[in-house]
Amino acid sequence: MSDDRTIRLCCLLWAVEGEAAGLHGYEDAVLPLVAEHRGAVTSRVLGGGADGTPHEVQIIEFADREAMDAFLGDPRRTVLAPERDRVVARTELFPVRLPGADGGAA
Repeated sequence: MSDDRTIRLCCLLWAVEGEAAGLHGYEDAVLPLVAEHRGAVTSRVLGGGADGTPHEVQIIEFADREAMDAFLGDPRRTVLAPERDRVVARTELFPVRLPGADGGAA
């Protein structure tokens, strides 16, 4: 999945104090929905959250903006918003590209 419309995002997640397992559980529940919306989780790694580092880092791709919006609006995801609010303290989300794509390194 890679053309001019592809959206590739890096997502950094920090858990509420003592809720790292809850954060991972929430992500376990919602990330499978990505594939149903013309997307893919291309990388998912877990961290310890030590010294301010994230508890989880993901690279997610969507075919286009419409696919991403469909995932974000999926009722199976939105119904879990209270759980997300309970376990996720902070999220940073930003676009990324593969090295060599668009004429240079990311």
